[in-house]
Amino acid sequence: MNILDAAILGFIQGLTEFLPISSSGHLVIFQNLLGFAEPQLLLDVTLHVGTLLAVVVYFKEDIFKITRQVLAIVISRIDSSHGTKPDNQDKLILWIIIACIPTALIGFFFKGPLERLFTSVSVVGVMLLVTGIIIGITYFIPSRYTSRMNIDLITALLIGTAQGLAIIPGISRSGATIACGLLCGLDRELAGRFSFLVAIPAIIGALLLQLHQQSLTSAPLTSLTVGFMVSATVGFLCLKILMTMVKKGHLAYFAPYCFIAGAMALVLF
Repeated sequence: MNILDAAILGFIQGLTEFLPISSSGHLVIFQNLLGFAEPQLLLDVTLHVGTLLAVVVYFKEDIFKITRQVLAIVISRIDSSHGTKPDNQDKLILWIIIACIPTALIGFFFKGPLERLFTSVSVVGVMLLVTGIIIGITYFIPSRYTSRMNIDLITALLIGTAQGLAIIPGISRSGATIACGLLCGLDRELAGRFSFLVAIPAIIGALLLQLHQQSLTSAPLTSLTVGFMVSATVGFLCLKILMTMVKKGHLAYFAPYCFIAGAMALVLF
């Protein structure tokens, strides 16, 4: 893997991580096109960390509020200030933690079988078609239905499960989680925000797990750095685009692309 390969994959990761067209699926396809015999798993994680930085920068205000609230909760517990009813920000922290539970369980118990799917472009093709169906369904959700401004236990668990299943290459994480939130009746902007906030611990967990299993010397450091910078920059721009489209109810506009990309992957490979 050279610097150009890393830059290309970084661009693909940044372009596809937030747009609901499956970054993992596109990385599998382009790694095959670039001639890699095996999935570049460490590079995949590095590129995901680049897009993680984009999420952190974009949602920095939410993250600062959550951090301050966590500190306030800890201090209040130390001061024995019990019995206060949690506000919406308290609950947001709780729902993020709960949503991560099914994601972690799926990743822990099914990581091996799901990782082996990264060698199959045909699986990616089929799953891209599935992603097209998932986000296409959102076109038929009326605006008056997506008005709920609060998240509950069931919604958090369902979104976390959708995120866990998105480990399968070709299933878009953002597409699956946002669509799940919309189907649960969440406000469009809230569904988008929550989708990317729950992605932060999931990406960090994947990074730690991957670093535990592989040495940093398995890929050139220069290539990893270039891939990281490209994925972060492109990812931030695409995140702004997607959030705008989600607010306008245009998530389903990406469905035709998923159908075309999935069909081409099945035909070409």
